[in-house]
Amino acid sequence: MKALTKTDFHFDGQKSVYHGKVRDVYDINDDLIVMVATDRISAFDVVLPKGIPFKGQVLNQIAAQFLDATSDICPNWKLATPDPMVTVGVKCEGFRVEMIIRSILTGSAWRAYKEGCREICGVKLPEGMKENQRFPEPIITPTTKADEGHDMNISKEEIIAQGIVSAEDYAVIEDWTRKLFQRGQEIAAKRGLILVDTKYEFGKKGDQIYLIDEIHTPDSSRYFYADGYEEKFEKGLPQKQLSKEFVRQWLIEHNFMNEPGQQMPEITDEYAESVSERYIELYENIVGEKFDKAVEEGDIASRIEKNVKAYLATRK
Repeated sequence: MKALTKTDFHFDGQKSVYHGKVRDVYDINDDLIVMVATDRISAFDVVLPKGIPFKGQVLNQIAAQFLDATSDICPNWKLATPDPMVTVGVKCEGFRVEMIIRSILTGSAWRAYKEGCREICGVKLPEGMKENQRFPEPIITPTTKADEGHDMNISKEEIIAQGIVSAEDYAVIEDWTRKLFQRGQEIAAKRGLILVDTKYEFGKKGDQIYLIDEIHTPDSSRYFYADGYEEKFEKGLPQKQLSKEFVRQWLIEHNFMNEPGQQMPEITDEYAESVSERYIELYENIVGEKFDKAVEEGDIASRIEKNVKAYLATRK
């Protein structure tokens, strides 16, 4: 099975390219962004050595669907999806924070809580909570956006005091974060899922704030199956979930959390295929339709290049 792990395109008007952990971002004339969702996968802030077939298509198509489904809440960057793995949109100056919102105590928040932490990003947590317990209401726990290494937790007050985001702009993105999450939860509930937590990124073009990047994908979000959630919670059993957490758990079981001296376990073709199947499972559950694999006889990169160039030509 093919996977796209590297791109090196040269589009008309291309000013620069940024290769992120998962996405390759091409700047066209400081006006448009061509964002390619590759099949790379990252966990614990490191890119795993093998790509996951169809992962980029899954992420790109879920994000595109949710950007369209939330465009009445706030403006977003998306203009078109000229290829199953590509979104083209408005170039914005991104805020240097990620807006993380959580409805259930799980993942890294639970790991911190278990160690005795009772405050995350300035938000006080109740005593006596259990793993996978719902918060009284969703909490926002922002992080700084790091180009390399770990994103760091930060409070709303610190963000404003350090001038990372102005108080006026923060009020807007905080409001949008809550509304977007509520919409995401409503859509998930219709599909028998719980949107547990997610992250949003925002940027500005001129005076206008936009929602940017991906939303409600398995890379940026955690989903539990609603069926059996209460019973599993009462019994203290692990929740059945659709997210990248299963990859993190697999790495933890193989003694890897990207700490000094730890060795990345081997990613076999069989394991990569099993991860691909989980991503497709999430797509079909959250979108509610069968995933249509973009299967190539030839080269994936050549298809992307042809489709993007055709789209850019229409904007001249």
